[in-house]
Amino acid sequence: MTVAADSVTSLVQSVDWLAIAPPTITAVVALIVLVADLFVPEKRKQLLGAVAIAGLAAALVTLLPLRKGNRATFCLTTDADACSYTADHFALVIQFLVLGGALLTGLLSLHDTRKKLPAGEFWFLLLSSAVGAALLPASRDLATLVVALEVASLPAFALVGLRRGDRLSSEAALKFFLSSVTATAVMLLGVSFVYAATGTLHLTQIAAGLDNVPGQLDTVAKTGVVLTLVGFAFKTAAVPFHFWVPDTYVGAPLPIAAYLSVVGKAVGFSGLILVTVIAFPGYADVWGPAIAVLAGLTMTAGNVAALRQSATRAWSAVRLLAWSSVGQAGYLLVPIAAAAYSTDDQIGATVAYALMYAVVNLGAFAVAALVARTKPLNRISDYRGLYATRPFAALAMGFFLLCLAGLPPGIIGLFAKVTVFSSAVDAGLGWLAVIMAINVVIALYYYLQWTAILFRAPEAATEPAEEDAEKAEPVRRSAATPITVAIVLTAVAGIVLSGYPELVLRFAASSLF
Repeated sequence: MTVAADSVTSLVQSVDWLAIAPPTITAVVALIVLVADLFVPEKRKQLLGAVAIAGLAAALVTLLPLRKGNRATFCLTTDADACSYTADHFALVIQFLVLGGALLTGLLSLHDTRKKLPAGEFWFLLLSSAVGAALLPASRDLATLVVALEVASLPAFALVGLRRGDRLSSEAALKFFLSSVTATAVMLLGVSFVYAATGTLHLTQIAAGLDNVPGQLDTVAKTGVVLTLVGFAFKTAAVPFHFWVPDTYVGAPLPIAAYLSVVGKAVGFSGLILVTVIAFPGYADVWGPAIAVLAGLTMTAGNVAALRQSATRAWSAVRLLAWSSVGQAGYLLVPIAAAAYSTDDQIGATVAYALMYAVVNLGAFAVAALVARTKPLNRISDYRGLYATRPFAALAMGFFLLCLAGLPPGIIGLFAKVTVFSSAVDAGLGWLAVIMAINVVIALYYYLQWTAILFRAPEAATEPAEEDAEKAEPVRRSAATPITVAIVLTAVAGIVLSGYPELVLRFAASSLF
């Protein structure tokens, strides 16, 4: 009986509640919002948004005690180094990015949830998706990784299609759902092959197992690695798995498009980094060249498509931001490819670039949300003369676009691009550095063209388009306040990072694992 009792006791794992606090708090607040929605009267539903944003802020605060980044929990009793959850520096930085991105998305959504979107469902789904996004970078076994990825993705499908009766929204949700389900199926097949070859799901043990795969299982292992990477390529919107992006961003509520462009990408890239650098380092000769080629194709396809957007086409501003995000995904892939030829420290360049991109892209979408209140078709031509009517919004948008282009005064965008460029050169990927340089020049054209439109003289007053007139909202200062706050926060963050780029770039010069 004593032996049996000891055996049972050895299976009990201690839980480090502080380490798991950020996703746990977000999950608890999501459940509170779900239950409260049943009892809060319709005219007080805006309180749910305040509770959700407060919960995300509380989750961000709990990252402060974890700054040392050396906590792990849910570890195997037989191997203390094999843990399912690790709060290292990489996890904390990405958790800061996704929770901060979700908080800004919440600010952008406060007005929409009063009239256009069902408040209770929206806030529950947003918080649920944020839980998965915060859990994923800390996941250190494939089972937890896949679960976190789906917890982040499944609520996002519903968020994209939450505008009931809107054909574009339903179509966007369907495209997003089908592409994501395909990605998950391919990835699960790859994970099963990897498990069959190694007999474990923990990333560190997979790395050791792949170094000693029996000859008859080598093909199974390589196939599993490739399929797993293909699954994550869908999630990161890498070419040729990017086709869902523009239509999904146009059909989704604008704050959710912003959320997908930043938090959705962070989720995909976090998973890709974890499986390549921690689980599959022994197969760097397989995934390194593949990711390098994907990086070149992705940045080229995204920038060329953005270049072709017509300024007068409906929703061209959102489409340009969507294609721009595909091009930016190509830049984010470069350091991951470089890690296969150099050291794992190259990953820091992706993290640094992702932080810069998150701030300025959320800011650009915030300005787009402000313009969309009076110009629902959100054409690039609708931004002409914005400086004359909304000087602060125009200056902020110009700053965000210059950061994305990598031009002063957007110093942080310039330094982030140089860091990514250097990672390719240091790894001996000169051809990829050349492709990146060409794409940066291509992107300069459409970013500068949009920036110039902001400061041109407004066109003579004309009757608004019929669809614009039908969907335009009366301008109320109270309704615009949360959006203005989001613009101010992102603009201030961008200015601070441009003045002190070392706040972000230091991650590119240190080991995050």
